[in-house]
This record gives sequence, C-alpha cells and structure tokens, in this order.
Amino acid sequence: MSKTQEYLRRRPLGRFLADDAAVLPVAPAARPAHVGEVVESSTTELIAEACQLHGAPPFGRFVRVEFEAPIIAIVYNVFTHSIEPNRRPTAYGKTEAELRLEQPQIFELLRTEFQALVVGYRDEYGPAPILPPQPARIHSFVYLCEDEEVAEFTQSDEYLRSILGAAKVPTDELLVATLRHALRARGGEGAYLVEMGKELSRLLRDDYDRLSSILRRIAR
Repeated sequence: MSKTQEYLRRRPLGRFLADDAAVLPVAPAARPAHVGEVVESSTTELIAEACQLHGAPPFGRFVRVEFEAPIIAIVYNVFTHSIEPNRRPTAYGKTEAELRLEQPQIFELLRTEFQALVVGYRDEYGPAPILPPQPARIHSFVYLCEDEEVAEFTQSDEYLRSILGAAKVPTDELLVATLRHALRARGGEGAYLVEMGKELSRLLRDDYDRLSSILRRIAR
C-alpha cells in the first residue's frame, strides 16, 4: 500500500476536501548518485575513489564535493591500481570477461581513483572562482556537475587561469577537455569559444601556435 493510499484509508473523507491535497504525502525527489568518495584532500586538489571499477568521471569533467560550501574541481588524472602495495597486477592473456568468470577475486583487489584540481566553491552569493577556505573532508561524496552548474561556474574565465597556474597537470590537454565540457554545457555556443579564445590569447602571451592547437582540438 502506498503512502497516499494509507493516508486516505486513515482519512476516508480527505479526498473530498478541496484543500486537503496540499497535505498529501509527497515522495522525495531522487538524489543524483555520487561517483566517488574523497580519500585524500588538500586546499588545491583532491583524490577520490570511484564508486565502480573503471567508473571515474571523464578527464576534464567538472565535479562537485558536498561540503558546507560545495567545492568545484576538475578531473585531471584517473588511475586504477591494486590495494595491496606489494602485489602488482600481472597479465593473464585473457579478456576481462573471461577473468571475471575464472578468477573474480582479482577484481576485488583493484580500485579506480581520480585526482581533481580544485578551482572554486559555492557560497550564499553563488560560484566563487577562488580556493575554498577549507579542503574537502575525507569521505565526502563527489558528484558530477550538471550542465547548469558548469555554465554558471564557467561564466568567468578564472578557471582557465587556475589550470594554467597548476604545477602538475597536463595543462594544454586539460584546457581542451575542460573547454569542450563548458562548450557542451552551453549547447555548443560559438560566441563562448570566441570569448575564451581571446582570453587564452592574453594568458598565453600571444603564443599563436599553442593557442591555435588548443582551439583546433576543442572544435573537433
């Protein structure tokens, strides 16, 4: 019996009251599933374990960490490894499907993790393209940013500066992937790419070859 049916059973005349529908039980909206859980964190980046093996967010994707002030980050590295430090995976000469049938225990020792560059957070005034006051807490859940969130956060070009200023990320590749996600979130709006291209031209100090390479790959 549903909650509504149970409610009407207890109050059989309620269905005939004009204003009673407002108090009928309403099923809560489904929350989006998280894609990872933070296992290491600092002010500038985080490492999260993916919920599924080989199930990390794509390279360059914007993610959100649920926190007092939700943290926005960009995935810049994905890796799969053994949880046993002294036991490295070896080749078996078989497909994954065959191994899952014959030796499923192998996959119980594997974990997929992803690293993300922190580029901002949200407060009561909206997106803030600066480092958050505190790093994400360990065991916080990581969610994919919706297109609306990506479009709102990338209105400012500050995230481009964050990528260019990061020390250990594949800068050009991350710029291409991130701009492609930002462009897709806007439905392929060409004016946005032109605007960001002008900003990149300033940031790259008129390095025309590098700029044209980035823009060509974004448009593919």
